[in-house]
Amino acid sequence: MTPPLTAQSASATAARWPRLRRAGLWGALAVLLLAAQLISLLLTLHYRTSQAQRGVDEHVLAGATEVERLFERDLHAVLALPGGSGDWARRAGELLLAHAEVMRVERRDAALNVVDSADTRSRPRLFRTLRRADLDIEAELACRSAGRRHGPAWSRSYFVPQADGFGVEVIDLCVAEAGRGSDAGFVTATLSLHEVLAAASAEPWAQGANLSFVEADGTMLARGGPAPKGAVRPADLLRAMRPVDLAGTTLQLQLESESGRPTLLPDVVTALVIALSLTLFAVVVLLARDVQKRSRVERELAESLAFRKAMEDSVVTGLRARDLEGRITYVNPAFCNMTGFAADDLIGRWPPPYWPPEQLPEYERRHRARLSPEAPPEAREAFETIFIRKGGAQFPAMIFESPLLDSDGRHTGWMSTVLDLSAQRSVEELARQQQERLQATARLATVGEMASLLSHELNQPLAAIAAYATGSLNLIDEPPGHARPAAELQPMLRHAVQHIAEQAERAGRVIKSVHDFVRRRENTREAVGVDRLVEAVLPLVRLQAHKSGTRIEIDMCKPVPRVVCDRAMIEQVLLNLTRNGIQAMEHLAPADERVLTLRMRAGPGQRVVIGVIDGGSGVDAAAAAQLYTPFFTTRREGMGLGLSVCRTIVEQHAGTLDFENLRRPGGEVCGAEFRFSLPAAGSVASPAVDTSVIGVDST
Repeated sequence: MTPPLTAQSASATAARWPRLRRAGLWGALAVLLLAAQLISLLLTLHYRTSQAQRGVDEHVLAGATEVERLFERDLHAVLALPGGSGDWARRAGELLLAHAEVMRVERRDAALNVVDSADTRSRPRLFRTLRRADLDIEAELACRSAGRRHGPAWSRSYFVPQADGFGVEVIDLCVAEAGRGSDAGFVTATLSLHEVLAAASAEPWAQGANLSFVEADGTMLARGGPAPKGAVRPADLLRAMRPVDLAGTTLQLQLESESGRPTLLPDVVTALVIALSLTLFAVVVLLARDVQKRSRVERELAESLAFRKAMEDSVVTGLRARDLEGRITYVNPAFCNMTGFAADDLIGRWPPPYWPPEQLPEYERRHRARLSPEAPPEAREAFETIFIRKGGAQFPAMIFESPLLDSDGRHTGWMSTVLDLSAQRSVEELARQQQERLQATARLATVGEMASLLSHELNQPLAAIAAYATGSLNLIDEPPGHARPAAELQPMLRHAVQHIAEQAERAGRVIKSVHDFVRRRENTREAVGVDRLVEAVLPLVRLQAHKSGTRIEIDMCKPVPRVVCDRAMIEQVLLNLTRNGIQAMEHLAPADERVLTLRMRAGPGQRVVIGVIDGGSGVDAAAAAQLYTPFFTTRREGMGLGLSVCRTIVEQHAGTLDFENLRRPGGEVCGAEFRFSLPAAGSVASPAVDTSVIGVDST
């Protein structure tokens, strides 16, 4: 038996070698074809990249030419500015209006001191955060260079911080004024590099490209447009640089193409389609005999999958399945619509493209915690997070996540339900804006109700001014026979004019206090002493106190507490509460009991309690039930917004507004106290308001 078996083995081995040779030849041919295709693709990519880079080089040259033209235009405009000082301010304003990139124009003397300046009105004032003197070194160097060169000179660029936490990169141009000899001065113009780039980027060739000024090490100084939020610049962008030479300095202009480097994606896809077509043809031939056996099962499976897909596609809630490593294995159309990414862009990606780049460390830490052995797989979790859409916009999302088990009950990943909270946040923002408009309406209504008090307060100084003016005219117009000597007339006229000035100043203070209250629109919280809050509203409170004969008392603890608040809003609360207290005593309390007390005390839990105490009849039970209801009022001329707005403002500061009826020992109501609390910023002493009784001004 052994010889036949050995012969069969040798025959099988001899027949196997030709097949192996053919397979090797086919494999070598396939490798050669693959190499040829790869070389062709690489050469194509190199050619396309070279063409794209050439286009970027041409665009950056055009950009440098356009930037130099803009700087030259501004230089000619500034050269035309020096001259006589009579209409310098008017011509400077015309220059700022015509040249959007010029933010400030200054006139300096021979010692480089600023004697006159003008700021553009189209944007916030440039040196409102830091003084001009703190950032004057570059301008002084440019002016000294201009004096030596007898021509214009540019400074190096420098950064000017702004109040919003950002800043502006600017450059100074200095030209010498001619015609004044050794005392000739200088004119400096401060230009925004961002606005220069924005003007250059408006050209047709700049579409699809980003212009920026960079330093020698590549640090960006300014760019032509805002950077997309939540997005990271790709590392494979096509870039080109070009120097912009100015008198005294050189700027490096960089252009980045948004399209990026050419890729092989179109060619690779075509090759893959051909290869897959050939492979599928062979597979179809091999599997033809198995089709009939599988057709029935496939129909049933297709019906089941179609039903599940129709059900998943019909829901508006995003569905996401992940494996144990965190990679996405399934998403429904609602989730794709929510994020803006196609399913192919999400499945298998790590990290997911909808994670914000700045949140990647935190999200990865949370993911590792889910993979730790201590985390129970059966735990269900609900949390709120932030995702980004394909365009870079962020949106809040609520995630409900639970374990994903297979048919054998094994833990294979997690299934998540995702809700987009953008609409809910929009509704909340709309409600907040409506509340702010309601506060503004109440603020204007308060000033409107005080109009009569303002006219009453202004009548006295205006009447005094008229009387002193009439007396002065009578002294001047005395008949020649009865005219007073100059030595006697001059002191009398000086006395009358002095009183006229005092009364005019008094009227101006009244108007300014109301003007400042209406115009104050800051919406930032700051640490401020409560005495400053009282000082701000006290002139307005006095207007109504004068009319009703009310005394104002300040009861403030020492040291004066400081609070963290939106100053304008808290001043509105104080004004509303004090006005309510004064009005409560106008017709009810005797004249000697019309005392309004402002009390400030340090409260528990790092809080400061501010109370407004009146001597009226208190708040009855019927009014107390609707006291904070909008548009509810007990006064015929009131709007019913004051207390509602006050409570909203206090609650926005994490405080509470309440009231208490005050009673005498016999139980009779003798007034009411409205008090609210604010977060304390530390007990730092500051100059305090006079705590003595402030009576009615009888002037």
